[in-house]
Amino acid sequence: MLLDAAVERLVTDNGWTADVAVRAVFARWPEIVGSDVAAHCSPESYRDGHLTIRTDSTAWATQLRLLAPNVVRRMNKDLGDGTVLRIDVQGPEAPSWRRGPRSVRGARGPRDTYG
Repeated sequence: MLLDAAVERLVTDNGWTADVAVRAVFARWPEIVGSDVAAHCSPESYRDGHLTIRTDSTAWATQLRLLAPNVVRRMNKDLGDGTVLRIDVQGPEAPSWRRGPRSVRGARGPRDTYG
């Protein structure tokens, strides 16, 4: 048995077909959303039809939320209808202010610094 046939059989038998297809799309992310958008966001995970995308700023998170229906439509066109049901867009992770030289015990933190 050829390696290609063995791998294809393994993927099919275990029900990994959609996951493998989505991971292939992760590799082609700049082609799907465009190089400008891909420079500021990347797919993070895929589970049960929900794709999570991480952006590098809150402005890009807002922009990607507006583009989400188009991205879902494009991915379902490439992967098959109903593969991606929803896109969850997450902004950048704020640094922890709990420890370090600028932390204050009992303080609530920087509040509105990280949108």
